[in-house]
Amino acid sequence: MSNILITSAGRRVELVDSFKIESRKISRKIKIYCTDLNPELSPACQVADLYFRAPKVTSKEYIGFLKQICTDNSIKMIIPTIDTELLILSKYREEFLNLEINIVISDSLLIQACNNKNYTSNLFNQIDIQTPSIYNLKSLSFPCFVKPYDGNSSKGAFALYDESMLTKDILENSKNIFMELIPKSYDEYTVDVYYDKYGSLKLLVPRLRIETRAGEISKGLTSKGIVYDYLKARLFNMKGARGCITLQLFVNFKEESFKAIEINPRFGGGYPLSYAAGANFPKMLIQEYLLEESIEFIDDWEDELLMLRYDSKILIHDYKS
Repeated sequence: MSNILITSAGRRVELVDSFKIESRKISRKIKIYCTDLNPELSPACQVADLYFRAPKVTSKEYIGFLKQICTDNSIKMIIPTIDTELLILSKYREEFLNLEINIVISDSLLIQACNNKNYTSNLFNQIDIQTPSIYNLKSLSFPCFVKPYDGNSSKGAFALYDESMLTKDILENSKNIFMELIPKSYDEYTVDVYYDKYGSLKLLVPRLRIETRAGEISKGLTSKGIVYDYLKARLFNMKGARGCITLQLFVNFKEESFKAIEINPRFGGGYPLSYAAGANFPKMLIQEYLLEESIEFIDDWEDELLMLRYDSKILIHDYKS
């Protein structure tokens, strides 16, 4: 039986556990492996069936390393988890397919659009999803929001409430983009979306971000209603999407106004809430890529499921540093 590899696993214990649970339902022979730069200190690697120490994803050795561990360990499906590896792996997707190894990843053009906030805005416009306006430097409007075009986890992002806050350094930073500031009357949502291997939409779950910590959801609520209906009608048309996609947007229910800001073509940190609600992405991935089964559109996940996260621990006895 073929095995599964989750790369750059880090702290994604719940993601690894979900793959272990779903794979065991099909065959106890399926193993879930992980890679990390420092696997001995990765909680997710500790719960995997086996882990491997990986070189940096940007190194020349990375692709050869992946090929070797896949062929040596009967790995037929790779699940990437961090932004920095997505574009690199997408370029080698066909090469791995020739080795009968599926990297579950979107097309390079879509990943490039997701990596640059200017292109992401164009992508939203193409599929008729509302998005904040991006301002030209010569015609800034205040208040506005500043963020790096290639940023993530809110790093380097901040609001400018009036022109007096605009400094020369901010203005001359070539990575900064200036966009419409979303009012506090908007609620923030993250949406877990699944596309099959042919790019067809099969499932989506909006999650209200009630509270976050270090950029990741700590309290959240699954939600159908207008957010679900609005996106379902539009996300069938995202060219090049494959596997798990995470979309972020703000919603004003009174005005029925939507402001989509970001797409991450990978599993999001809050996916465990969607999984608990019945959005079984690991099962769907196994069905498609290991069992070669087709899947139908699914919408029977649990609405208004509340998640309250807390810290837990993994203990390693007789650890040698």
